[in-house]
Amino acid sequence: MEKLKDFALIVSQASRGELVFPTSVNAALNLQLALSDPDSHDEDVIRRVLAEPVLAARTVALANSVIFNRAGGPVTSVRAAVMRVGYRNLYTMAAAMVVRQFGNRIRDPQLRAQAEQLWRHTAHVAALAHVVARKITAVDADTALFAGIVHEAGGFYLLSRADEIPGLLDHPEAWMGAAQEIITREMMRKLAIPEPVSLAIVSLPGATLTPPPLGLRDTLLIAKRLAPEASPMYQYPGEPAQSLALDNFVTDNEELERILAESAEEARSMSAALLV
Repeated sequence: MEKLKDFALIVSQASRGELVFPTSVNAALNLQLALSDPDSHDEDVIRRVLAEPVLAARTVALANSVIFNRAGGPVTSVRAAVMRVGYRNLYTMAAAMVVRQFGNRIRDPQLRAQAEQLWRHTAHVAALAHVVARKITAVDADTALFAGIVHEAGGFYLLSRADEIPGLLDHPEAWMGAAQEIITREMMRKLAIPEPVSLAIVSLPGATLTPPPLGLRDTLLIAKRLAPEASPMYQYPGEPAQSLALDNFVTDNEELERILAESAEEARSMSAALLV
């Protein structure tokens, strides 16, 4: 009963727009918003990136990934990396830092392990979404990468709150569903996620795939199904027919297998850059 009260409080906070963010997340969020300012100058952006060693390392790693380093020349400076990946992808790296901050502050060993698994899942989904968008669903690939980065933001938030409220995530089947949607919607609003991305993410639980796959939601559905690391968070069960449609699309699909084989190194290097 106490756990239900605790979760009800969290859902109530979310519905009122009162999600509790730790100081470290707020600092990362402020950086992300600053990087999205169209009036920011190159020198100011580079200075902000240099002030965040993790963001700087990930930006350089992304710039040297296969997808951005087709010319074969590695970059070794933040300035060159920023110029190569562009502001949109730099904003995505900042969003990754925001999301990951939730897991970095968790003290409970079991929850921290779940957060680390969730980040590995996120990195693989983001990289695969980039490939699927370019090769299958005709979605803007950079948007798909960004959506993959933030699609489990609600899960990271819940893990961070469970660190403060032991047992919060026990028996999630008893309360997930509408509550999960409320928290995810508010996370999207709090993180200033563009509406098309937000709508695709909120509609993921229980969604089905109707071939041919189109749009951002289908891109994420396929990427999540293909990710080699599963999400540790409770997955809202759709109808058997919904799961079957997605399974049928990815199983014995020669065209998909060819695309994945051709893009394997791109996806591997991109996910590795996110896991730095």
